[in-house]
Amino acid sequence: MKIKTLFLVLMLGATCAQAGGVDSAAIVAAHNKWRAQVGVGKLSYSPELAASSQAWADNLKQTNQCRMRHSSPEGKYGENLYWASAAVWTDGRRELQKVPSTKPVESWGNEKLDYSHAKNSCKPGKMCGHYTQVVWKTSTKVGCAVAVCEDSQEQVWVCQYQPAGNWVGSKPY
Repeated sequence: MKIKTLFLVLMLGATCAQAGGVDSAAIVAAHNKWRAQVGVGKLSYSPELAASSQAWADNLKQTNQCRMRHSSPEGKYGENLYWASAAVWTDGRRELQKVPSTKPVESWGNEKLDYSHAKNSCKPGKMCGHYTQVVWKTSTKVGCAVAVCEDSQEQVWVCQYQPAGNWVGSKPY
């Protein structure tokens, strides 16, 4: 019985570590891919922003059931959020979706299709503010985190940027 219990504890620990991990190098590379397309400088990874992102992701997990809600940065940093549902099987089982660290950034970057640089606006009815934060020319640092709601197997991702982008009336690049 002790061996089975130890194995279960080790397996649960490995699952939590895999689910909660953010590959900082992959996150930075994914951001910098989009930034290179528009000729702005590279971002570097910030452990401080990562810690702040983790605190907010954990807050959303504990107080908001992994539903997205922006923090109140008051200009201290920019912020992008990404939510992923559980994988749901036909028999009703819910399983943690394996989300690579690059997927949230790719989702935000794909908003480029809905952004007009000439008009500095999104297409009607579309969202593009995540994209503009990813490529904001004066942002130089990023830190990201993820939290998983164990009951629903949903997850919320948070990336924070300094200096903040998306200033009204200003173009991202």
